[in-house]
Amino acid sequence: MTDAPVIDDLRTRLEATLDGAARAWLDQATAEAAAHRGRPEQRATPVWELRFAEAGRRCGQDHADDARVLLLHAADADPVTLTRVYEQGTAAERRAVLRALPHLVQGSEALPLVGDALRTNDTRLVAAAVGPYAARHLAPHDWRHAVLKCLFTGVPVDAVADLDRRARADAELARMLGDYAGERTAAGRTVPSDLHRVLALTAPTALSAAATAPAPETPSTGEDQES
Repeated sequence: MTDAPVIDDLRTRLEATLDGAARAWLDQATAEAAAHRGRPEQRATPVWELRFAEAGRRCGQDHADDARVLLLHAADADPVTLTRVYEQGTAAERRAVLRALPHLVQGSEALPLVGDALRTNDTRLVAAAVGPYAARHLAPHDWRHAVLKCLFTGVPVDAVADLDRRARADAELARMLGDYAGERTAAGRTVPSDLHRVLALTAPTALSAAATAPAPETPSTGEDQES
């Protein structure tokens, strides 16, 4: 799967923030990754994967995520490669893999990586896990629990991609949110404001409510009354 315009824009923005040495490193690293495309798996770790690990030192921690996403895209990393890089990586490297998923994986093959991230309490990983890839592929039950995970861990629901669409008129999500709010209140804890925001999204739309409402009664006239 390719997402060239988004990736090109990402690279343009990143290069504008890097100094000359970091830009030169990025050019070399992405060229090495691109050269690896289509090659059979090797026993030795490919050079670009070593570059992936050192991105924080070369580009700075604030820009490492973007650099790593560009490397994964340049290598056209498939789900097997993404899984290997994820499993061998630090939390920061895993976050970059999660961010790259919507640009590289068409189907649901990478959902185990999303599930692994959602089982952690690392808010950076949870936030990355509920991005566009999860919005496209998580089953309703798992997606609802991902939203609750954000509320549990304090991840702003702004991180949840396509929240408005997926939460709309979701009665089961509304029930789960109500149960969670009740548990918090019973324990004397505050209810996150984000919960009320999501709960409002689960309400049926005004159009749907109007469509299912009973038609108003027509006022009777004198001719309709019995004499």
